[in-house]
Amino acid sequence: MAESPSRTGVFQLLRVSVFQYFPPMYRRCGFRYEKKLRGNGVIRIAGIDEAGRGALAGPVVAAAAVLPEKFRHRKLNDSKQLAPELRETIYDELVSNTEITWAVGIVDHIEIDRINILRATHEAMRMALAALAMPPDHVLVDGLPVFPFPFPQTAIIDGDCYSLSIAAASVIAKVTRDRMMRDFCAQFPEYCFDQHKGYSTELHLTRLHEFGPCPIHRRSFEPVAQPLLALEGIA
Repeated sequence: MAESPSRTGVFQLLRVSVFQYFPPMYRRCGFRYEKKLRGNGVIRIAGIDEAGRGALAGPVVAAAAVLPEKFRHRKLNDSKQLAPELRETIYDELVSNTEITWAVGIVDHIEIDRINILRATHEAMRMALAALAMPPDHVLVDGLPVFPFPFPQTAIIDGDCYSLSIAAASVIAKVTRDRMMRDFCAQFPEYCFDQHKGYSTELHLTRLHEFGPCPIHRRSFEPVAQPLLALEGIA
């Protein structure tokens, strides 16, 4: 006789049923996911994405963006695929567009070390959504689902390559964080944060080994605790 599922297993099944999961479609950034939701009566759809999750220093920043149904942009895509100058231009266009609702959530390095980067990223996402002028009916999340979460959600792997709503959030989060890291560079010029934005590049690891961590480094990250080992791993 087959065993009955455990209470934990039942809970996991119930928890997963709360969100929708769409596998990625062909790689073109557009409104196909948004259109599917609108066809089911969903009106306000927010895209959400983060920047800085893998960095060794500075905050993690999440952005939420609600685009108008008729929004069009020929160059908007995943922020990582855009040249910095174009990314800045698109950012200015997005945040100055009065038909777009957007907000950011920022969790600093201290909180990241206290609760871990995954929880900090999810908290930044919830903060961004809470800061929107009007709450969304549904959220398109880049990557894996977020728990706990205050709204119905659709998790899309590489969502910033497929959903314009997520791509807009991606650009806003990335530019917001990049500007913060350039400001930090003025405070701690020896680390060259304006060049690598706190990520684990050879330049960053070299400076980290030479000067040790500065106040905005994430002490819970292994390369910060042992920069020489991390540098040897690159060599």
